[in-house]
Amino acid sequence: MSDRKRSTALALASALAGSAVLFTAPAAHAAVVDVAYDCKTPIGDKSAVSPIDIKAVKQGDGYKLTMTFQKGVSSSPIELGKGAMNPSAVILVDGAEKVSVPVSGPSNPEAVPPDTPIKITDLSGTYTPKKSGKVTFTAGVLTIMAMGTTTTCTPGNSPKPSLELDVTAPDGGTTQPGADTTGDTLPQTGPADSALALGTLGGTVLLSGAVGVLWLTRRGRRARS
Repeated sequence: MSDRKRSTALALASALAGSAVLFTAPAAHAAVVDVAYDCKTPIGDKSAVSPIDIKAVKQGDGYKLTMTFQKGVSSSPIELGKGAMNPSAVILVDGAEKVSVPVSGPSNPEAVPPDTPIKITDLSGTYTPKKSGKVTFTAGVLTIMAMGTTTTCTPGNSPKPSLELDVTAPDGGTTQPGADTTGDTLPQTGPADSALALGTLGGTVLLSGAVGVLWLTRRGRRARS
């Protein structure tokens, strides 16, 4: 093989390898987002900002979501004993579909001293998409239950999504609302019989082509005989 052909082959192989990497790489974008929470507590209104990270791991037909708080968002005037606080939250899904995913986590593993920011444990839940496509995950309302009281913290700064991900629905859902995706049928965007009409037209064209070829073949044989 000449040097020129060898260089061309290597360049083509590199391009194909690059394309393979491009197509197989997961389409995801994650960012740690500052969420400014406005909290309604038993002792009055409080506010705090916590950087939040949301991760998604494929698990069966769905995705396990994990929401991590890097700073505490509330405090208690009295000590909270071990296991006294139970956190939960909502992750807002937008894009291909709009849903709310509840997430929860274990209670505080250690006692929390009074007037100390409460560190929220990692919260997790399962998201099973009904439609395939690009979705975003954004921190929603946080709820803290402790010693018979409830604290509700609402994001007040319209935070940006912490995660953007291409997801696949178990049944091969579509990102086009209202489209008919049952089985392998064509989406019906016009009259009810337009998809059938298109299929029939295609079949007619193919059939006519086959008949035409057969007729020409027979005619050719007759002309030679």
